[in-house]
Amino acid sequence: MPSDNIATADALTLLLHNQHAICAAIEEITVWLSENGAGVVADNAVAAMETLDVNAQAITDAILRIRQS
Repeated sequence: MPSDNIATADALTLLLHNQHAICAAIEEITVWLSENGAGVVADNAVAAMETLDVNAQAITDAILRIRQS
């Protein structure tokens, strides 16, 4: 049903916003880690952010498909 699709897309959109916020927080922490000599940990955080970015794109694509159906 269209209303179910809208509700699903809206919920996914909120999750996507949360994902962006988490990524921004990790980015801030990564900068701090890099500046304070924890380069290996910062590198791991960058890898986590890359995963968040890939998944964010997949979520965005799914939201668009749901909204178009």
